[in-house]
Amino acid sequence: MSSQREVNLPDRPKEEGIAEGVLSKNALKKAAKEKEKAEKAAKRQAQEQAEKAKAQASDTAKHLYGPLSTSSPRPARNFCQHLKHLDGIGDSEEVTVQARVYNARVQSSKLAFLVLRDQEHTIQVVIAEGGKHGISRQMVKYCGGINTESYVRVTGLVKVPKEPVHSTTLSNLELHIESLYVISQAEEQLPLQVKDCLKPPLTKEEGEGEIDINDPNASLKTRLDNKVIAARAPPSTAIFQLQSHIAAIFTEYMLAHDFTMIQPSYLAGAATEGGSGVFEVSYFDRKAYLTQSPQFSKQMSIAGDLGPVFSIGPVFRAENSNTKRHLTEFTGLDFEMPIQEHYHEVLSFGEDLMHHVLRQLQTRPKCKYLTNIIKEAGYPDAGNFQLPADGEKATRITFAEAKSLLKESGYDIGPDPHADIDTPQEKALGDIIRNKYHTDFFTIDQYPMALRPFYTHPSPSSPDLSNSYDFFMRGQEIMSGAQRIHELPMLREMMKAKGVNPDDAGFKDYEDAFRFGCPMHGGGGLGLNRILQFYLGLNNIREATLFPRDPVRLAP
Repeated sequence: MSSQREVNLPDRPKEEGIAEGVLSKNALKKAAKEKEKAEKAAKRQAQEQAEKAKAQASDTAKHLYGPLSTSSPRPARNFCQHLKHLDGIGDSEEVTVQARVYNARVQSSKLAFLVLRDQEHTIQVVIAEGGKHGISRQMVKYCGGINTESYVRVTGLVKVPKEPVHSTTLSNLELHIESLYVISQAEEQLPLQVKDCLKPPLTKEEGEGEIDINDPNASLKTRLDNKVIAARAPPSTAIFQLQSHIAAIFTEYMLAHDFTMIQPSYLAGAATEGGSGVFEVSYFDRKAYLTQSPQFSKQMSIAGDLGPVFSIGPVFRAENSNTKRHLTEFTGLDFEMPIQEHYHEVLSFGEDLMHHVLRQLQTRPKCKYLTNIIKEAGYPDAGNFQLPADGEKATRITFAEAKSLLKESGYDIGPDPHADIDTPQEKALGDIIRNKYHTDFFTIDQYPMALRPFYTHPSPSSPDLSNSYDFFMRGQEIMSGAQRIHELPMLREMMKAKGVNPDDAGFKDYEDAFRFGCPMHGGGGLGLNRILQFYLGLNNIREATLFPRDPVRLAP
């Protein structure tokens, strides 16, 4: 009987549900709580929206601020393109400016302040309740809460503050706001702050101790990873503006000396200069290569009777070098010119060119102004560049003399007189030249032929040497140049001697330039980035390059 009873007893229902689709008591309680929570959230949201609508309805200044739209009022008649132009505006004049929000703070419900930034210039903006235009408290709150780095249009009255605003560059002026429209809102959380890029990046050398992790000054990598923000820092802006001036001075000088500016192609069908350091790219159904320099284009232009030529453009080097002065892409200032009698005509022209560029950097008001911004940011060597007295020739020594100077100063130059001078020796040579000749710019002539490319003309007086030269700033190379071989038989022999096949299809058009007759000629290629780096005393060439490319960096 007991067994029969056990068989007929119904199963105990599970806690989670009596049957499928029927909730337990706990589940019902949980659902009720979720429903109550959702109702409260909806009620709170509706209340906030109602309060917001009420505030907007009572906001007498709602048309004076907010995101810029097609319905926003037109700017004031007096529109200043740059904050620096405000210096010429009279007291209480109405102006409109467009700039970035460098700082924003709410002082009280009735008062807020902005600091606007336009490159190196800053000005304080006052947002006060009331006034002629009826600035509302809502507007005060809105303006004081704008995210830094947002780009805004502000219209207001230029005023002279009771006391100078020492935290801004335009310390004797401020703007009393009439309207503000956000052109582009920056995100609240930025990966980098401009204020952390006002000093040189943290770049401790090995053996100099650890970097202070509490120092807010951003590292070079952080700046390179966030270049758009880092470039806004006034020292960085000044660096690239100065770079623009160098290119302009170079161009002016070349045009004044009857050079023709050419636009070479930087794509080639073969690794034409014979080196391994070339980038291969896909070109439809065949391979192509990024050129290591516009060398062949310059020489072919000479053969095409264009006369002296120059170009400004990219130079590509597929070299796995991660030093402070090497890049896989940099900007070249190249020139090539016919020779009348001797290759020193080209060398002297290049020396005069560099003296002109450097002296212009030291004397042009705008260049001096930019250099001073960089120097005050913590680059003590910026612009402190020694040159001979105006009218004096550049310091020029031969390769053999350079080695002798090093040996006299105690450096081990080895037994081979044609062995290259390494980087530490070049820097040491820069110090020796500076102390002996009182200049930071010099040239080395007559390099061993073994150290130069196949198109370099050998020295008639010594086949082991070449009619070639390098230019140096602060003991570091900025240019390599030479007289080029202009006779085809000699060129083909030199190609063979350097392990380059003269019958390679990639050389046909280049060789034709000499097959059809070509003047004697020579030239060189200056590195714009290095000129900027060494003139300013920057620690790393990446600081002198807007978007640097090296073996590990392809972005941004």
